[in-house]
Amino acid sequence: MKRAERLHALSEMLRRHGSRGCSADRLAREFGVSVRTVKRNLAALESSGAPVWSRPGPGGGYGLAAGATLPPVSLSPAQAVALLAAVSAAPDAPYADLAAAGIQKILDVIDPRTRARADELAGRVWVNALPSPSRAIRSALEEAMAEQRVIRIRYTSRDGTTTTRDVEPVLFASTNGQWYLVAWCRLRNAMRWFTMTRVERASVTRTACSGHTVREVGEPPANARPVHGRGE
Repeated sequence: MKRAERLHALSEMLRRHGSRGCSADRLAREFGVSVRTVKRNLAALESSGAPVWSRPGPGGGYGLAAGATLPPVSLSPAQAVALLAAVSAAPDAPYADLAAAGIQKILDVIDPRTRARADELAGRVWVNALPSPSRAIRSALEEAMAEQRVIRIRYTSRDGTTTTRDVEPVLFASTNGQWYLVAWCRLRNAMRWFTMTRVERASVTRTACSGHTVREVGEPPANARPVHGRGE
């Protein structure tokens, strides 16, 4: 997870804990970083103007001052559950962690009666999601795509061959229940589809992508479409 994303997710977690606050140890476990890193991130949040408070001693921790919330949101119970179901059913989707954080932000500010009805309805929707890549690998792939930088991956193909290669991310695609990273492979000098669950390691380099476009991937299937969120 990029530092900027972690700062945002950190502020959201503090906001959800409200007046109870949250210990630095728990925050460190949640984000897979050291307590020292968490405290640096908290200091950065405070410097940026976030109303962070701290309470020392046993049972102490960190939180956000009251009022650091979203304005009221109008959402029906069915709409709330639809959002929950969509993210729960696709934990392997790109940016799923950020989507879950966004949904939680919405759920935290809807009125209590609607939230209670949404919670009851959510208990009537079950999902059996496919395994997803590790959080670290997903975060690296997402960062490389958003920043358009070359990413170095260790990849095991279906026949068991393992290679390390530098690729230029072009798009994420979902088909037949699998998510793929479609990228220009510098090793093969061609466009390749990489099953995301087969990526064993991923590290973002400082090298900018050379400008390969979505058109180079080819024509999408007739029922494929970009995720614009326009209800099309």
